[in-house]
Amino acid sequence: MMCGAPSAAQPTTAETQNIADQVRSQLEEKENKKFPVFKAVSFRSQVVAGTNYFIKVHVGDEEFVHLRVFQSLPHENKPLTLSDYQTNKAKHDELSYF
Repeated sequence: MMCGAPSAAQPTTAETQNIADQVRSQLEEKENKKFPVFKAVSFRSQVVAGTNYFIKVHVGDEEFVHLRVFQSLPHENKPLTLSDYQTNKAKHDELSYF
């Protein structure tokens, strides 16, 4: 993958689920609700001055959210940041860059 070029969508890995889990509380706070399920199903990544992760997460019933999570470079020693998100997504909605 080239720097700046987003990857193709791929199945979730344990690392990606861990990233989603780490920003779950940020999303729940912004949405003012708790999600009964929080299972990452696919993701894309983009190398910038760090890494953007675009993660599709199943949050219960037929509802999904799309997350954009920024992971800074290791030497910066910063926590993961929920940069943006989109709610009311469906299983068939393509994971896009936002």
